[in-house]
Amino acid sequence: MTIEDSADSAPLDHVLVLAPYRRDAEYLRQLLGEYEIQVEICSSADEIDAALAGSPGVLVATHEALTPPVLAAVAAHLSHQPAWSELPIVVLLDRASQSVRIRAELARVWPRARQLFYQRPVTPVELVSGVQSALLARLRQRDVRDHLAREVELRRELNHRVKNILASVISIFEMTLRGGVSLDQFAEDFRGRLGALAKVHSAVFHAAEEAVPIAEIVDLTFEPYRLPGKGRIISEGPEVLMTREAGTTLALCLHELATNAIKYGALSSPNGQVSFLWSISESDVPELSVRWVESGGPQVIEPTRAGYGTRYLRSALASIFGQKPLIAFEAAGLVCEARGPLSRMAAVISPTASEV
Repeated sequence: MTIEDSADSAPLDHVLVLAPYRRDAEYLRQLLGEYEIQVEICSSADEIDAALAGSPGVLVATHEALTPPVLAAVAAHLSHQPAWSELPIVVLLDRASQSVRIRAELARVWPRARQLFYQRPVTPVELVSGVQSALLARLRQRDVRDHLAREVELRRELNHRVKNILASVISIFEMTLRGGVSLDQFAEDFRGRLGALAKVHSAVFHAAEEAVPIAEIVDLTFEPYRLPGKGRIISEGPEVLMTREAGTTLALCLHELATNAIKYGALSSPNGQVSFLWSISESDVPELSVRWVESGGPQVIEPTRAGYGTRYLRSALASIFGQKPLIAFEAAGLVCEARGPLSRMAAVISPTASEV
């Protein structure tokens, strides 16, 4: 069993007990067990490495357990802790021990530990309170770890999004420059396309309504890449009013696909074309299917490893549709397909169609 934090009911780690003599180990197991704290006992130095590999939340050691092999094993474990970790160690000292010298020595050999000392005999309430506090401190350390990991992931995602937006702006600039007949016309077209790109972020990603038509998502996302008289991007499908969350995620996925097509795929070639089609199955449980197909661009070579964009698409589309998408690096062009229950993402359905 485990002790649980009252705030979020997250389970805490077990306690590792190093107590080789007398009945200390069993006493500690029984005492802590009464408070639903899980205990693992290590009775010899030969077992310490394997016990520490189990990542205990707190280490409780009696004075007589602190032999040179144990000190060295714990020191080695502490030296390999991640940056967020500071293992709490509760040391039970004999009344006759030289506590000042022991504290100084342990501080030297275990510099990356949060050390608590108790003079025996210690009252059960005091000891349990100390162990519980150490376990809670350990949980807070792991909360910090999770926050740091999330911050790193958000920074990576932000960096990826900024690079994609810059790539889109450069592509729009070059596309507009090729079709411009005058400086004034170029400025007007370029300004309009940048404005269309901004609409994706302001009108779709931060929509005030609770739902948004899939056709509007498509129009806003693809508008910056349209060229007069050229059907480079074609879309078609029944009108589906998507929830705001699903619509925002779909817009991000389409933006990711379009950016990839600009950098490496069909939209990097003057004659390249992209089609994005969606449909609803006629069945007892209607499904929404979407299909992105590129053609007319450079020959596609499947990458040796999935980049951030591909990983994001798989994760984001799976979150919308409830199952993994198919992403195929066909030689003629990238293909991306996804399907799932309409009820996961749609609010209203009507039979009209839209085409960009």
